[in-house]
Amino acid sequence: MMLKILFVCTGNICRSPIAEETFRRAVKARDLQRVIQCDSAATHAYHIGDLPDPRTRKNAESHGLKLTHHCRKLSGEDFSVFDYIVAMDNYNMENIQTISARSTGIHQHEDICFLYRKFDPLAQGKRLEVPDPYYGNSEDFEEVYQIVNRCAESFLDYLVDKHHL
Repeated sequence: MMLKILFVCTGNICRSPIAEETFRRAVKARDLQRVIQCDSAATHAYHIGDLPDPRTRKNAESHGLKLTHHCRKLSGEDFSVFDYIVAMDNYNMENIQTISARSTGIHQHEDICFLYRKFDPLAQGKRLEVPDPYYGNSEDFEEVYQIVNRCAESFLDYLVDKHHL
């Protein structure tokens, strides 16, 4: 069994690449890379082929991560390839559902398509969105890193339990 996870944000240059890489690190730390793979994508085609935002890469490097992902757009094929499609915010969740409906004729079920921050143990009572740091400063990029890093561990716990990994 191979689980495939896709992290999605607007441009695939800030939130989803760092979510992908923090999750990949968590998977590797538990030696689960043979059963869990991940990738990231955008709901818009603004930055296709580009590396993540330099500020995202700088923040990742400060935490020992190197981002080499080249931005890509979510495609209809992704809905048959990935077991989970994880949105960073409500705007992207709506876009994911629209793309899914256009390409597959169905809306993705909330068991496989959901907001990543629902796995943030510190988000209780808060909006379940990972904020977009694009127009912010280095502290905003650090906040995103901290959120997705917390989510990575909790989401991985969920997958291990649910799929008996």
